[in-house]
Amino acid sequence: MYLWLIPIFPLLGFLLNGLFGRKMPKSMINLFAIGSVALSFAWAVKTLVGLGPLETKYIEHYFTWIQSGPLQINVDFAVDRLTAVMLMVVTGVGLLIHIYSVGYMAEEDGYYRFFSYLNLFMFFMLVLVLAQNFLVLFVGWEGVGLCSYLLIGYYFQEQYATTAGNKAFIVNRIGDFGFSLAMFLIFRHFGSLDFTKVFDSAKTMPTEAGYGTLTIISLLLLVGAAGKSAQIPLYVWLPDAMAGPTPVSALIHAATMVTAGVYMTARSAAFFTRAPIAMDWVAIIGLATAVLAATIGLAQTDIKKVFAYSTVSQLGYMFVGLGVGAFSAGIFHLMTHAFFKALLFLGAGAVIHGLHGEQDLRQMGGLFKHMRITAITLLCASFAISGFPFTSGFFSKDAILVAAYARAPWMYWVGVLTAGMTAFYVFRAWFLAFLGDYRGHAHPHESPLVMTGPLMLLAGLSIFGGFINIPHWLEPMFAEKPENQTLAWISAGIGIAGILLAYVFYVAKRGLADSFAKAMNGFYTLVFNKYYVDEFYNAVVVRPLVAISRIVLWRGVDAGLIDGTVNGVGARSRGVGSILRLLQSGNIRTYAAWVVLGSIVALIAIGFAGGSR
Repeated sequence: MYLWLIPIFPLLGFLLNGLFGRKMPKSMINLFAIGSVALSFAWAVKTLVGLGPLETKYIEHYFTWIQSGPLQINVDFAVDRLTAVMLMVVTGVGLLIHIYSVGYMAEEDGYYRFFSYLNLFMFFMLVLVLAQNFLVLFVGWEGVGLCSYLLIGYYFQEQYATTAGNKAFIVNRIGDFGFSLAMFLIFRHFGSLDFTKVFDSAKTMPTEAGYGTLTIISLLLLVGAAGKSAQIPLYVWLPDAMAGPTPVSALIHAATMVTAGVYMTARSAAFFTRAPIAMDWVAIIGLATAVLAATIGLAQTDIKKVFAYSTVSQLGYMFVGLGVGAFSAGIFHLMTHAFFKALLFLGAGAVIHGLHGEQDLRQMGGLFKHMRITAITLLCASFAISGFPFTSGFFSKDAILVAAYARAPWMYWVGVLTAGMTAFYVFRAWFLAFLGDYRGHAHPHESPLVMTGPLMLLAGLSIFGGFINIPHWLEPMFAEKPENQTLAWISAGIGIAGILLAYVFYVAKRGLADSFAKAMNGFYTLVFNKYYVDEFYNAVVVRPLVAISRIVLWRGVDAGLIDGTVNGVGARSRGVGSILRLLQSGNIRTYAAWVVLGSIVALIAIGFAGGSR
């Protein structure tokens, strides 16, 4: 089936645009960038159709990468039902984002550079998804981290962009360290990193009651997943990722990087299902992240930041699904989230494009009559993320909540409350942007078809994508039998209540929102400033590390110890040399005197030596 062709097409697009794009016209750059992803999508579809129902995993072996004693790492790609879902999400949604980017980035500098980075991002994400062992997956894992750094810091001449890119890269290195330790422990215990060998062995092991090997491995994998998928305490990089161009936000938040942690956790289900302590941690961290991010989203005024915190919150829902054992529901929500979150960000980008760079919701309003397509498509996404009945989010989110109720009813009720907050702040953004009077200064206009076309396609997927029965498709892999219960309607009802409340606050009685904010002054300030988590990290982690680096490592170790030792040896050498150079005066009489003196000393030494015998 030539699985290697799926990631190689975007890699070729990266190379062609990266090496020759500076001298090529934009039409040629578009052809290579979009055409490569389109070919990847087409080949993925052809492959999945050819493989049929995928009752068993299909594996292709290419070559042995590392052979050292018992360690053998093969470069193998594989496709099973989980891979199939991810391939369609990554290539399908990624293709739409590439097409949209042609319009959004038309006037930007470094056009070829942007598309080469975007193609490289696709390549690494597809390697991650297709990998048949942990190390090849880790190559893709680190690759998407690199590309996020390049794309978030795309406007590298601006301090805020380089700071955000560095933050994303460094925070993810913390998670990646946990992932690395997990791989070492997996090899030590199982003697392999191949998924089939490792997971088949894990399935023969009993469920652990305490902190056994599988639990420790699972917790370390969770650290890695928390970094990539922006969970507490490593979520702080994702909102700042808004520093990059809006299509980058859509790609990172919807189809690629942030889904990697969810995918890896689901792929490692054989570990987690035998480590209930780790499962509990996955669920609790996911639920805490969902609540925290949802409350922050209530008060944000930057349209992209609102949707960024909604991403963090929705990823929390996915982790809740994984943590309560509803792996198929978690992946189902990953798919539907890719539809409506890509639409939310691309729609926000269309608003920003139509307002010539304005992102502040307080400078918007009344845009419906100027941007009808953008407004209607964003409305579809808002209904979907709110879990409105029969939209895609209704099916996937409520499948998670129903599973959470079966595990612990309190998780369900916390999740339902969070769903209400989600509906409130997403519709708050929509009402502030599109209804009422225009409060800005630019001249609003609708985006071109190259941008609105992908919006319309994603709107259809956001509304009807829930009818793609992913839980049933994945059931053979995870042995789950999700059931639709009336609990789902309670969640949907709370979501509708959130929408109505947002309407009252921001449409029917506009002054009510300001009055409520003043009444909740202390809490509102706390939420508006994102609980001062960044400030806390800066005070407790960043500044002490900088101080230690400057005072201890630089001045103490580097300048004092290392440079002091090296410079001291040099100084001593110069001192000895300054004495010895006196012997090299250039005066023949002095040299003769030294020879005579040396001869006398030698004769005396010989005489003493003879007398002693």
